[in-house]
Amino acid sequence: MASNMDREMILADFQACTGIENIDEAITLLEQNNWDLVAAINGVIPQENGILQSEYSGETSQGPAYGPASHPSSSSSTPSSSSAFRHVVPSRQIVERQPRMLDFRVEYRDRNVDVVLEDSSTVGEIKHILENELQIPSSKMLLKGWKTGDVDDSTVLKTLHLPKNNSLYVLTPDLPPPSSSSMPGALQESLNQNFMLIVTHREVQREYNLNFSGSSTIQEVKRNVYDLTSIPVRHQLWEGWPASATDDSVTLAASGVSYPCHRLTVGRRSSPAQTREQSEEQCTDVHMVSDSDGDDFEDATEFGVDDGEMFGMASSALRKSPMMPENAENEGDALLQFTAEFSSRYGDCHPVFFIGSLEAAFQEAFYGKARDRKLLAVYLHHDESVLTNVFCSQMLCAESIVSYLSQNFITWAWDMTKEANRARFLTMCTRHFGSVVAQTIRTQKTDQFPLFLIIMGKRSSNEVLNVIQGNTTVDELMMRLMAAMEIFGAQQQEDIKDEDEREARENVKREQDEAYRISLEADRAKREAQEREIAEQFRLEQIKKEQEEEREAIRLSLEQALPPEPKDESPESVSKLRIRTPSGEFFERRFLANSKLQVVFDFVASKGYPWEEFKLLGTFPRRDVTQLDPNKSLLELKLYPQETLFLEAKE
Repeated sequence: MASNMDREMILADFQACTGIENIDEAITLLEQNNWDLVAAINGVIPQENGILQSEYSGETSQGPAYGPASHPSSSSSTPSSSSAFRHVVPSRQIVERQPRMLDFRVEYRDRNVDVVLEDSSTVGEIKHILENELQIPSSKMLLKGWKTGDVDDSTVLKTLHLPKNNSLYVLTPDLPPPSSSSMPGALQESLNQNFMLIVTHREVQREYNLNFSGSSTIQEVKRNVYDLTSIPVRHQLWEGWPASATDDSVTLAASGVSYPCHRLTVGRRSSPAQTREQSEEQCTDVHMVSDSDGDDFEDATEFGVDDGEMFGMASSALRKSPMMPENAENEGDALLQFTAEFSSRYGDCHPVFFIGSLEAAFQEAFYGKARDRKLLAVYLHHDESVLTNVFCSQMLCAESIVSYLSQNFITWAWDMTKEANRARFLTMCTRHFGSVVAQTIRTQKTDQFPLFLIIMGKRSSNEVLNVIQGNTTVDELMMRLMAAMEIFGAQQQEDIKDEDEREARENVKREQDEAYRISLEADRAKREAQEREIAEQFRLEQIKKEQEEEREAIRLSLEQALPPEPKDESPESVSKLRIRTPSGEFFERRFLANSKLQVVFDFVASKGYPWEEFKLLGTFPRRDVTQLDPNKSLLELKLYPQETLFLEAKE
């Protein structure tokens, strides 16, 4: 009978030789062959002449050792079959000569680097390879994604008990982000656009409308589809990607998908192991029935098969770390470890656990718009409960439950195994739900765990709608989730109605305030316009008044500067001028015949008709006197002894 340590070595060698990553599948195959490495390998990889031979048997192993030959305790075992599977030391040596190779896909920004190393290598050797590929000093790298504890450059990969395929990512916090200034304008614009991918799930004929930015990679799309369909990325079979989209690290903008919408189809790829299991289903059933009686089933624990393994779960001996660290300072970090450990134990098909504090989960679920609110599901895990493995594997990881939770709930988790974590949650529970709920959880026995709390947010408090214990079924769990959704849906409709009415009132008030503001603006503008008009009118009047005063001053000065009017009996020659104004009035004056024409202009200006604005016209012959030389005398201009002139405004 192999010890636990031997079984772990056999399991690791078996996975390395066969490439089977699923631990449950590998353990099942090894159990069917009584943990005989050679027989299990030959059963998985059949050849014409077999793969490995026992040192003590000339016959080759051709398939799984079903039936009594695989169980030494069976009374029907033949000597030849016993010797064929009794000693396999040389065969094991043959296997161990082949080093176990580990595949790593390392993601850094928009690049993926594939690294293949022996499990005897160290973490530092991975960094050295990445240094050459990425041109980044290894001292600047933070290699993340390990599912175990502390890892440094000297850590040997074998000690981490890694599966064959691993995904890691590199962080370079000390290096600046790459500049996108050299990117072509069209591609840069596409990176900022949003693409709608219409993805059809082939098996269930369901359609998903997914929005992604142009900078999202194909790998990110596939991971999101995995969350919706529970089909792991490596098992996804796609139709509809452009021919140029051959690398998952390519962005949608550069992949050639149609903008703004592109149709894709995804289905599950059938693995060789699944096909083989289906073809051998009947034989396996006979084997399980024939061997279910007797002491072999009771001795199953000697092979490391616990209760959880009866439901397809991994052996508890393979669980290396707790679900959640004790006394974790940051709830987000604790939830990250919880999610990673949950995935390693129960597979990738599980609810999406909210990463963050319970308060942050409240904010996400309850405090958005009424249409966007969801119920909060709090999952309380307990490793020491006999119901935990069954509840997690059969109920919580069922595709129907996962899909329903992802659409309608925010799921938050906590591990109650450690006393410190239990006390911390009870404190949070008292603060957020009250002492009654906290006391209810405090009185739950270990075997009543895990618990599933359904919480609905209300205006003044948070109400616990349901506390679901671990001893339930998928149908019952779904019914209770749907019942909670009915209660929440009714409350949500009321909240939506209240919110719409409140928004309508606020819109009316905003419109009224806006109309009042516009009215005030119009009144102020009108008042300012009137004030400007009055000010302008006053200014023009002032200017007009100043101009009139100036003209009057000029007129008075001209009037005072005029020579005295000669008398009729003057011995000198006198010219008598009669001037008609535009209004039809006449005024007369006598001038000395030798007076200059300018004196006449000054006289006319002194009467309010400056020669710059008016012209003086003669009659016979008709002429514009203002165009004559003002320095000539009246006698020279033939305005003697008398003349009648007309004043006319200039254009």
